[in-house]
Amino acid sequence: MSEAKHLGATPDQMRDPEWTPSIEKAVPLGIQHVLAMFVSNFTPSIIISLAAGYAFGSPDMVYLVQMAMVFSGIATLIQTITIGPIGARLPVVQGTSFAFIPVMIPVVKTAGMAALFGSVIIGGIFHFLLGTVIGRFRNALPPLVTGIVVISIGLALIPVGIQYAAGGVPLMGKPEFGTFQHWGLAIVVILVTMAAKFFGKGMVATAGVLIGLLAGYLVALVFGMVSFARVDSAAWFALPQPFAYGFEFNLAAVIGMCLMAIVSAIETVGDISGITKGGADREATDREIAGGTLADGLGTAIAGVFGGLPNTSFSQNVGLVSMTGVMSRHVVTYGAIFLIIAGLVPKVGAVISTMPIAVLGGGVIVMFGMVVSAGVNMLSDVTWNRRNMLILAISLSVGLGLQAVPESLQHLPSTLKVLLTSGLLPATTLAVVLNLVLPHEKRGAYAS
Repeated sequence: MSEAKHLGATPDQMRDPEWTPSIEKAVPLGIQHVLAMFVSNFTPSIIISLAAGYAFGSPDMVYLVQMAMVFSGIATLIQTITIGPIGARLPVVQGTSFAFIPVMIPVVKTAGMAALFGSVIIGGIFHFLLGTVIGRFRNALPPLVTGIVVISIGLALIPVGIQYAAGGVPLMGKPEFGTFQHWGLAIVVILVTMAAKFFGKGMVATAGVLIGLLAGYLVALVFGMVSFARVDSAAWFALPQPFAYGFEFNLAAVIGMCLMAIVSAIETVGDISGITKGGADREATDREIAGGTLADGLGTAIAGVFGGLPNTSFSQNVGLVSMTGVMSRHVVTYGAIFLIIAGLVPKVGAVISTMPIAVLGGGVIVMFGMVVSAGVNMLSDVTWNRRNMLILAISLSVGLGLQAVPESLQHLPSTLKVLLTSGLLPATTLAVVLNLVLPHEKRGAYAS
């Protein structure tokens, strides 16, 4: 009620996606949404640029960070403003997806950037088509399966955070790797993030990771570990370039991206349901779910054309809608416009790219750990009988085991090898298939 009183709104207006607060109140709420997702949005672009061999702070990294902001903003506008049936017409914030990273890294390393963005475009089109049939396979992914998927994403990515915190992959095998100079910065980020989350209130708690990164960045600045050399040469304005990294069809990359599109579509269904339940105390309509999934796919396909990575709805912003109680889609529209403007200014991306890799590592450790926590939370309602424990055990063991020991698949064709060593895809496939084929146990049949 305090938020409603502050906005001068009635309870019905607070629950109405069509209600528009005054601009002086809507803009801060929109920027609050941006701050909640800002770090998570550009981090995948940095990870993929490093996997591709681009230097930290290089023009290619800056461009990928720009595209993350521009096309998350555009995808969000598609959700809030809509294009015909495309878009949920709800306060859905889109951003660059972490879920695709375990698939994208091996693609970039084995097939290159042209193959990656070819698969992003095709995967986006496939994701768009899922919007027409999304309701038919929702029951195939109960909390047991989605929880395993989310845990697999987090566990597959945690080693990346440790590598960054220790100084980054280029330093591995060298004396500089793992020094206190690097770990110290990462620890500062983790400690400040925890302090903000535990002792902060409102936006301080919501933007805890961002505050932690800023603290680590300031420490690095004091100790002369930040270089602004590339910022001076960055332009003040630049438009996205179509097919900046080319277009190439790679079967393994396309299969992996399409399979991940299914996972992403289900995540979006859950987020849209969470928004309507948390903000308006109602179930999402079929039109909202279908429109949101269509927008997911269209946003990803468009982003891929210009060098943007796959987009999906951001769950942290779902929590923000529940926290503020503001269902206005126009609030998120203002946030999307802010993202697009920031993305069109290369100097913003250049400043972000001056962040030392160890600082980013501290933030990534927290973010990926929180992904694992979210997966564990999804599993909290699962009945832990022998059947469900076996599904969890086999899915995680095989998926993460193959990722840890890719040499075990050296005799397989290259396409299968790329897919199976991603960690996430075999874990997801096993969880879905085993859940469908294994018979359910009667209540009380627990493992001994």
